Amino acid sequence: MVSQKVVITNPTGLHLRPAGNLCKVAMNYKSHITFSYGDNIANAKSVLSVLGACIKCGDELVFKCEGPDEEEAMEALISAIESGLGE
Repeated sequence: MVSQKVVITNPTGLHLRPAGNLCKVAMNYKSHITFSYGDNIANAKSVLSVLGACIKCGDELVFKCEGPDEEEAMEALISAIESGLGE
């Protein structure tokens, strides 16, 4: 298992479009991918789970990847988030 903290920089947070883009990236990997925010844990492969977390700009998330391609999955997720998730 690998984990990494990341701060969301999208001005509007993770609304539908960036949440969908995050899920698309996560679904390319076999690993189980989640993120925690406060006391909540969300499935990064579920748009409803990501939207339900109500992530805003400046929020700090801890992503966890566990599985056969966990390293590549983490790199791709962090890269996508740092590039703005299509925003």
